[in-house]
Amino acid sequence: MLGAFFPVLPTVPFLLVAAWAASRGSPRLHRWLYRHRTFGPTLKAWHDHKAVPRYAKRLTPLLLLGSLAIMFLVGANLWVVGTCAVIFVGVTAYLWSRPDA
Repeated sequence: MLGAFFPVLPTVPFLLVAAWAASRGSPRLHRWLYRHRTFGPTLKAWHDHKAVPRYAKRLTPLLLLGSLAIMFLVGANLWVVGTCAVIFVGVTAYLWSRPDA
């Protein structure tokens, strides 16, 4: 819920992945996502070649760093912030290992 109000939180990509996963069970949603002018080309590139757009590779670490800053400023436990930092580094490394779209 918090991700809806703070776009720097990593909730939005997880929502897109959840929508894609839900579309696997709904052909109508699947067709809509693939025909969408914003999400369609990215989803097709990922499906065909596991490719990630260059802007996503650059934007993701900045947004994840913003999430860490918000967690730190709000006063989250340091072990939570540290765990999230490790996960965020893993996500960033995975994205940068994928070919460019």
